[in-house]
Amino acid sequence: MPSRKQLANAIRALSMDAVQKAKSGHPGAPMGMADIAEVLWRDFLNHNPQDPQWPNRDRFILSNGHGSMLLYSLLHLSGYDLSIDDLKQFRQLHSKTPGHPEYGYAPGVETTTGPLGQGITNAVGMAIAEKALAAQFNQPGFDIVDHHTYVFLGDGCLMEGISHEACSLAGTLGLGKLIAFWDDNGISIDGHVEGWFTDNTPARFEAYGWHVISNVDGHDAAAVAAAIAQAKAETTKPTLICCRTVIGYGAPNKGGSHDCHGAPLGDAEIAAAREFLQWPHAPFAIPADIYADWDAKAKGGAQQQSWQQLFARYSAAFPELAAEFSRRVSGQLPVDWAAQSQAYIEQLQANPATIATRKASQNALNAFGPLLPEFMGGSADLAGSNLTIWSGSKPLTGTDASGNYIYYGVREFGMSAIMNGIALHGGFVPYGATFLMFMEYARNAVRMAALMKQRVIFVYTHDSIGLGEDGPTHQPVEQLAALRATPNLMNWRPCDQVESAIAWQAAIERTEGPTTLIFTRQNLLQQTRNAQQLQDVKRGGYILSDCTGTPELIFIATGSEVELAMQAAKTLTTEGKAVRVVSMPSTDVFEQQDASYRETVLPSAVTKRVAVEAGITDCWYKYVGLTGKIIGMTSFGESAPAEQLFEHFGITSENVLKAARELLG
Repeated sequence: MPSRKQLANAIRALSMDAVQKAKSGHPGAPMGMADIAEVLWRDFLNHNPQDPQWPNRDRFILSNGHGSMLLYSLLHLSGYDLSIDDLKQFRQLHSKTPGHPEYGYAPGVETTTGPLGQGITNAVGMAIAEKALAAQFNQPGFDIVDHHTYVFLGDGCLMEGISHEACSLAGTLGLGKLIAFWDDNGISIDGHVEGWFTDNTPARFEAYGWHVISNVDGHDAAAVAAAIAQAKAETTKPTLICCRTVIGYGAPNKGGSHDCHGAPLGDAEIAAAREFLQWPHAPFAIPADIYADWDAKAKGGAQQQSWQQLFARYSAAFPELAAEFSRRVSGQLPVDWAAQSQAYIEQLQANPATIATRKASQNALNAFGPLLPEFMGGSADLAGSNLTIWSGSKPLTGTDASGNYIYYGVREFGMSAIMNGIALHGGFVPYGATFLMFMEYARNAVRMAALMKQRVIFVYTHDSIGLGEDGPTHQPVEQLAALRATPNLMNWRPCDQVESAIAWQAAIERTEGPTTLIFTRQNLLQQTRNAQQLQDVKRGGYILSDCTGTPELIFIATGSEVELAMQAAKTLTTEGKAVRVVSMPSTDVFEQQDASYRETVLPSAVTKRVAVEAGITDCWYKYVGLTGKIIGMTSFGESAPAEQLFEHFGITSENVLKAARELLG
């Protein structure tokens, strides 16, 4: 029977072989953490390689994602659909084993990691989701939601500021089923960390309210197992297990040095490591008895079968709850969602109101919230400004996790990555808000949501210089352009309460990626639409006002500037000009429409065009051409009342009209 060290050495061998074959990668972390991983995965982790989507599986997150061969080795050895040939294709085009773990490539990869600090933050989101789902669905004798979230993280994750945001909140919320392993090897890319990272990490986490287990020998299986058992026994606090390890353990000349962090060991060092580890096998060769001891299919299948039997009894005792749980974890919307949401939108169109779109957003939440028990809302300490609390909102707290609203505090980046974790866990549709300007703090988490194709809704209010007196530090200018440049991110900037509700509807229905909803502080006039126009809003861009025959000029506008375009068009129409106004609440959605529809809205024969938006102008040239006009921002804002700012920067109906007349001649 193989020893624990031999079982861990299988990870080390696969990791150094795959990195060497790829001629790039990070062997140090997999070799250093192999002993910890062997204990966790073989003795504690509840998972079924034959069904990686089992709802009650434990989640395992490799936050230090550069050590991806650790995870790929674990998945391969324990029986997931990840072959030895897949490992040989490490870091190659179209392989299931990219350089950092990518969600959706290999079964068993729970999230995309690599940008340090985001894995632990995703894990906090998963642990929140587990605790909330358990509070909403578990019944006495029926703990159908009962699993742990385990995280590996290194010094780099702890140095990233997002780890403070997330771990602070995790302690406050008492996430007792979150267990993190700190790979305390004292090494980062530049060398020994004592020159730049001397924090008292155990004291830091104790201050957060975590349970901390210090000075665990990460190469002593018994010590690691005892620490995990102790962590699982503490159910009111998350746990940090501080594991002393040697980076690149087993490499006799490069182990313990940054030389093995991010480069292949080389043939000579690998040969020396094989001798040191007493691993005589050829590259990528794993003995049958080691495969047999690693294989988790039978054990995992039995664990899942036991849960399914519990769920069958739960279904008999609580059929409505069971049906709702199944719907929620499948990601399907309620059967009456489409009809009910559409009825609300039609009601809004029939009852005009001049309100800020942030208020229209809150009204939509009040209409849609009762239909969607899967909503998990929140705001980064701006609930009163973002208007993200609706009548059915209930705070989620450390002592009562049955709520549907998280007070994230001033943690924009942490909030966004936590929402990604909530979405990845399943059972919830998360939304969270801040000012559009402070999207900057969270940009990488927004990008990760798009990369992972997760249904996450980012609510951004105070969308322009219309913010007013708080000045240029708070006035977003280039943020819309940055969001539109992000692949697989749908961005909506509605012009009134109707477009706002449709934007929410579209965000909720979108399952292949995230959405941003961008709302005003100032009141906006509701536009008039017929039934066809109401349907066309969902296409991202549509004809809001038209002329008879072919237009001489087309106005294109979004958000608060649609009013300006409509005013200018009205004046030109009285002067006998043929003018069209296109409202473009989502350029991203409009670009997905078929060519014939886009040509109908913006006919290529009409070259005289004016775009109007209180943001950086660059992205609008693709719609107006180099000879068109754009009314927008080319600088930062100023501190003054909003109406003065729009006048000062020329974003007025008079200036829109002037630009149009210059084109018309």
